[in-house]
Amino acid sequence: MPSTVFVAAVMALLGLIVGSFLAAVSVRLPRDEDIVLARSRCMSCERQLAARHMVPVISWLVLRGRCGWCRAAISPRYLLIELAAGGLGAWAALAMAARSDASWLTVGATAVLGWQLLLIALIDAEHFWLPDELTWPLAGTGLIATGLMAGGVPWDQVIGAVAGFGLLWLIAWGYKRARGREGLGGGDPFLMGAVGAWVGWMGLPSVMLWACAVGFSLVLARLILRRRVSGADRLPFGTFLAVGAWLVWLLGPLGL
Repeated sequence: MPSTVFVAAVMALLGLIVGSFLAAVSVRLPRDEDIVLARSRCMSCERQLAARHMVPVISWLVLRGRCGWCRAAISPRYLLIELAAGGLGAWAALAMAARSDASWLTVGATAVLGWQLLLIALIDAEHFWLPDELTWPLAGTGLIATGLMAGGVPWDQVIGAVAGFGLLWLIAWGYKRARGREGLGGGDPFLMGAVGAWVGWMGLPSVMLWACAVGFSLVLARLILRRRVSGADRLPFGTFLAVGAWLVWLLGPLGL
């Protein structure tokens, strides 16, 4: 492979482009709008954006966060998502460079995982929703990527996909039986199954531990800030699972 700095720079630039697409999907998917063929437009004046208005990061900065046509304010979330995707691309390159099997395949697979998890985490955090349009492709890319890296059928990941789904489905079923109400969203088992398709069955317990740690940290922060916390509060567990999946993919299962 070329130098680590070069690969990180390439992946960061690619991430900025991907981030622009992810930002659009994060808005269109909850609204049930076309996410592939529809042209980008201003949410205020409805005019289609010109190419010069859609250069990742640069356009937002040059236009000072305003529409190039009507000058209406554009949310900084677009800029932040682009930067986050760029950061994940660079992170993927830097993290994989230290591995003995470092290659464009491992870097690319890690970046693809990070970008998918970013979109899933964002939509669940904002809408408490894990659509099949995101969880199923995550499972598919996981099995394909790990299969290519293993040079054959990734049995650990196949078992992980089945075990991940079954684990959270049983937890959700048991909670509903015990408490008489839903405790997990319907998309959480599918996300856990998709995560298992990446980290394998041995990584699933660590994903759960990381996810719970993130959740507990959020609750603790709310208590420290003297905000009200109750058992009826909704938490985006899919977002926590996404964080756990990313950490386990990079660091491996805890204790191993």
